[in-house]
Amino acid sequence: MSAVRMLWAREIVRFLRQRSRVVGAFVQPLVFWLLLGGGLSASFRPGGVTGPSYLQYFYPGVLAMVLLFTAIFATIAVVEDRRSGFLQGVLAAPVGRGAVVAGQSLGATTLAVGQAGLFLALAPMAGLELTLAGAGAALLVSAVVAFGLVNLGLAIAWRMESTQGFHAIMNLLLLPIWFLSGAVFPAEGLAGPLGWAMRLDPLTYGVALLRRCFGAGGVALPSVGLSVGVVSGFALLTLLLATWVARRSGTLD
Repeated sequence: MSAVRMLWAREIVRFLRQRSRVVGAFVQPLVFWLLLGGGLSASFRPGGVTGPSYLQYFYPGVLAMVLLFTAIFATIAVVEDRRSGFLQGVLAAPVGRGAVVAGQSLGATTLAVGQAGLFLALAPMAGLELTLAGAGAALLVSAVVAFGLVNLGLAIAWRMESTQGFHAIMNLLLLPIWFLSGAVFPAEGLAGPLGWAMRLDPLTYGVALLRRCFGAGGVALPSVGLSVGVVSGFALLTLLLATWVARRSGTLD
């Protein structure tokens, strides 16, 4: 547990010392929300005339983007730690690799939830009424979703040799997961491969839970039980995957 706490604290301290990373992780989703949401508000209203405005609809999706970008920026540190020699030093210590993965994932998840909490303060700008219970539920959902995304990123980062390769793989994998989650457009009326891809996307159910935290109106969503089961299962499976990859990675050169 001491190793987990040390790695968790290191992630927090390193994040706070990198001001450009702090600004980029928060401002980039905000710009997406204001520009894309504001631009489409006049021409696209999900759920029809009685549905939410596009700024309201897009808000939970951008919250998921905050979690996604944090997962990318936080897990890239694994590649940097390998190049600097820090990771080799950690692996040489009498600490199980499961503890190393746990410390890394908990640290990145804490950062993601912290940024999600800041973004929740902007809910009134979207015309959303956020109660105390809704805010607490949104943070809880954000924590589980972020934990799954971070562990997926760790599973990739533990096998990568360069930051360029890591960025390429993460953009190829995580950005489509976000686009197909219902964050940008609803799944209603979609048929064929695209519709099935959205149903199989675990982030779809995380975004659906976030929408319920803000009060879903005019948009069809999967049931709460199914969404909770998929999101929780995704977090658990990615943790097992990241731990397995870390243990199978062998001695790092």
